Amino acid sequence: MVEDTSPWLARFPVTLFTTVMGLSGLTLALAEGERVLSLAHGMSILSALITVVVFMLVTAAYALKALRYTGAVQAEWNHPVSLAFFPAISISLLLLAAVALPWSEPISRGIWIIGAALQLVLTLAVISSWIGSRAFVHGHLTPAWFVPAVGNVIAPLAGAQLGYIEISWFFLSIGLLFWIVLLAMVINRLVFHDPLPERLQPTLVILIAPPAIGFLGWTSLNPGLDPMARILMNSALFFLIVVMVQLPTILRLPFSLSFWALSFPLAAATTASLRFSTLSGSMFHHWLGLVLLGILTLTLLVLLYKTLKSLASGHAF
Repeated sequence: MVEDTSPWLARFPVTLFTTVMGLSGLTLALAEGERVLSLAHGMSILSALITVVVFMLVTAAYALKALRYTGAVQAEWNHPVSLAFFPAISISLLLLAAVALPWSEPISRGIWIIGAALQLVLTLAVISSWIGSRAFVHGHLTPAWFVPAVGNVIAPLAGAQLGYIEISWFFLSIGLLFWIVLLAMVINRLVFHDPLPERLQPTLVILIAPPAIGFLGWTSLNPGLDPMARILMNSALFFLIVVMVQLPTILRLPFSLSFWALSFPLAAATTASLRFSTLSGSMFHHWLGLVLLGILTLTLLVLLYKTLKSLASGHAF
């Protein structure tokens, strides 16, 4: 294999916005855990600060790449796998709006409006690319394809509390609809076609995220536990079990930035479990959420360490 000797900035991937998603998810999970345990918000505040710093660094680097190496950004957009990660930018903004909401409603509102508008634009752009003249084959389909469309279910997390009820229902409807469509497509690809390449196997964990975040979005707009909320929560629990069965194989793979795909789905499952325990009084979900919170925190620390080590060695990209 010929080593890519282009400048590191030209190789800076849009997939690094998944680090912001993972850290935002950790912040929301820590805040939920602190609320459940009636603890001070020390850890969630620290996590929020780290998340903001990482978002600013990643955004600045990718914006500079877009200015200096426009062709490299275009190549990512034209790539059938990396295309799906562009909405991670708008999803990061929607998550940051949810993170900021307890501390400043005006800041949260401003971030949410920008994130929601960008999410709609990127969703339309990616879906138009999928159904346009570009030819895709089954090997291009991975669980990462959930990110562009299903990422819309994140909008209600802050949108509902900010008063954007109908807009939040709009985004949630899009996300749940495409979750069902893409789930059938992804399962078909995983069962009847070639296995995922090693570097993409961590994306299997993304299967957990749509129903888990869907549950959080649904209960944000429809407080309480109705049948739909229970279906979403139990779907997330089932996919969590499926992923746990596959996890030993995934963890034996060499580290790459794709391992950040583990972070946000795990955070979503953690927060969903803790919220379900609050709404239902279920001790099983209470302890499951706390155990997952511990695993999530350890996972993020390991991912940060390995990413920094990989960046220092020059092998990250």
